[in-house]
Amino acid sequence: MRPSSPIPPSSNLESPEGDPVPPRSRLALAPRATGLLLASLLPGLAAATMPSPSMLRPNIIYILADDLGYGDLSCQGQEVLATPHLDRLAAEGMRFTQHYAANTVCQPSRSGLLTGQHSGHARHRDNQRFVDSRGFRPEDVTFAEVMRSAGYATAICGKWHLGDRADSTGIPHHHGFDYAYCMGYPYPEGGREHWPSHVFVNGRQTPIPENSGGRKARYMDDLYTDAAIEFIGRPRSNPFILYLAFQGVHAPIDGRISPRFAERDWPEVEKGFASMLERVDENVGRLLAALERLGLDERTLVLFSSDNGPHREGGHEVEFFRSRGGLRGYKRDLYEGGIRVPLLARWPGAVPAGSVSGHISAMWDLLPTFAELAGTATPSSTDGLSLVPTLLGRGAQRKHEWLYWETRERTGGQAVRWGDWKAVRVGVLRNGSAPLELYNLARDPAEERDVAAENPAVVARILALMNEAHVPVPESPLFPAERPPAQLAGAGAGHE
Repeated sequence: MRPSSPIPPSSNLESPEGDPVPPRSRLALAPRATGLLLASLLPGLAAATMPSPSMLRPNIIYILADDLGYGDLSCQGQEVLATPHLDRLAAEGMRFTQHYAANTVCQPSRSGLLTGQHSGHARHRDNQRFVDSRGFRPEDVTFAEVMRSAGYATAICGKWHLGDRADSTGIPHHHGFDYAYCMGYPYPEGGREHWPSHVFVNGRQTPIPENSGGRKARYMDDLYTDAAIEFIGRPRSNPFILYLAFQGVHAPIDGRISPRFAERDWPEVEKGFASMLERVDENVGRLLAALERLGLDERTLVLFSSDNGPHREGGHEVEFFRSRGGLRGYKRDLYEGGIRVPLLARWPGAVPAGSVSGHISAMWDLLPTFAELAGTATPSSTDGLSLVPTLLGRGAQRKHEWLYWETRERTGGQAVRWGDWKAVRVGVLRNGSAPLELYNLARDPAEERDVAAENPAVVARILALMNEAHVPVPESPLFPAERPPAQLAGAGAGHE
């Protein structure tokens, strides 16, 4: 049985522009913080007053959950599972209601995040098995390289999946990360990814003896968080950027069952999912507590998001906790449920507390955002636009004319967000002329009514945008015409 909601209906809160979450169970919003004198925060802005030192070149922590849905957080409308530490990020910072992952599966989404490129330009277009996954090329510039060149200490603690062979140059410490505490190279097989017998520290295999022999003593996300806390606590005079990439809530669902859920009348797999989500939230709480203990709280921007929409794998049902938040689709789909994800941002004294933004943004906006905060140039290869004006409430926010996605999952697909219009094409791996579905998200956020036939001019414009955005690469052919005859029988790609 699906769990009933313990949360009573709330007052008549208006849903922010673009937010499909109903008024029920949303956090009451605190008044927008005022009087932020940040004009001299960044180079190129007129100086109205000298900011405090804590507002210059902040530390940055970007936390990425794995397969967490738009509706999985209680600040996003989740009515059963509590996420108090993540809700704190929203209450003390900003919640974006129209933020998108770079792709609908892990590897290409992370590639777009790191390089600031949409999936028509990015190096990685599909989800290869870890042992086969391609690394970045020398010309692929990551945000870690940009930030290190600006004087930041750089670290990744977590899942990489962008070149996972120890004998290759694809691993993270070759791409701008001073410190890399990761699992992979090769990736553990046999469902051991949450309880690994080893990790790799800057490419060197390091055993986790407590998990040897198949034991489940040290949980992967706890290890990542331990490493993250150790990194931010190191003595240094320069700022840092930390990329903390959790495994949770990715299948297999094999975390320990929390006492909070042990007696619930739910399937065991759903108890496991709830426990994994609770662990994500608790580890975010541990990190926030460490920032306060170290005196770094007001000097650190913390962001939280997910690599794609919720999964329906390992026995977990995506609708059991309504992880999609009322959206259509889930992981591996280019409908909203597969790519619209939470984005929370907290920086005390800089990002207005309790604020909500309907600005349309995507993961590839993070690289230029980080670069602007660091006072350095953004690579010309990026497709992103800095979110600093929105985050700090100053200056004009540049807006995307359109956003683009492509995927080789299942039968392949393309999608475009153009204003309120959302277009999806399915089946392009076998049919390069697959029909285009068209939805008006302002009127139909659940993408239930295809209005392509009624809007031929919009369809024509979006098809032109798709052709413009897609740059073919031989490693990841999208259309039949891009593949040699021997490959035409394949239907798609995918592992994670």
